[in-house]
Amino acid sequence: MENQNLSNVLAFASLLSVFVLTGVQLVKVTVKVPKNILPLIGVIVGMLIGAAAYPFTDMELVLRLWAGALAGLSATGLFELAFNNRNGNTKE
Repeated sequence: MENQNLSNVLAFASLLSVFVLTGVQLVKVTVKVPKNILPLIGVIVGMLIGAAAYPFTDMELVLRLWAGALAGLSATGLFELAFNNRNGNTKE
């Protein structure tokens, strides 16, 4: 049995991840932030982009926020957050 909402969220997250990656990279080169909070910034940027994408999809707001959060985690590398110690700042 297929859950249509889950399929929509995952498809939308894969589309959003390109835009979220661009947004996170923009934050990294313009603002000096600790590297260990980049995944949190990715989730926030993803949720903002997901919420702002309302004219392009008929999904509910909560589903777009979930898709944005998933895109933010995938764009910044959840695996890297869990297994690597990331010290320092983004901008020298």
